[in-house]
Amino acid sequence: MSSSVLIFDGECPYCSIAAVALKRLDDVVAVSWYDDAVGPFLDAQFGERPFAMVLVDPDEQRVYAGRSAAQELADRAGTPGIVGSLVRENYERIAGVVGALSGRGRDPDDYHETYRLRADAADELQALRAAGDADAADVVGDAADGPGDADPSAGA
Repeated sequence: MSSSVLIFDGECPYCSIAAVALKRLDDVVAVSWYDDAVGPFLDAQFGERPFAMVLVDPDEQRVYAGRSAAQELADRAGTPGIVGSLVRENYERIAGVVGALSGRGRDPDDYHETYRLRADAADELQALRAAGDADAADVVGDAADGPGDADPSAGA
């Protein structure tokens, strides 16, 4: 089984926390939308670079975007079916609130369907996974540093 890849708003603290939590629940590699590896994948899949949450499932040859990605992630996390449906139906409202709270200056683009994974986009998955693995290593390294490693003179 190949790892799925989640493309998310890496500048949104709430989205980042959710991406880390989902990585623990499922075999998902999370990559920030702002990572250099994301653009070529989006170009190959959509012919442009939509600002949207995207979940790529190479085993199923599917790409979920926006509402569809949110519902698929809720389903994979084992939430009751009604939760996935509520997430899908209220995706724009949730995205708007999260965007306002995080100070994001843009709304997600209108991509909300499930798409067939294009062959040329599939060719970009290795680079996406590598970027996600590097991001995960950075998160683990930052967590390992912890507050005990801070400069004791800071803030004095």
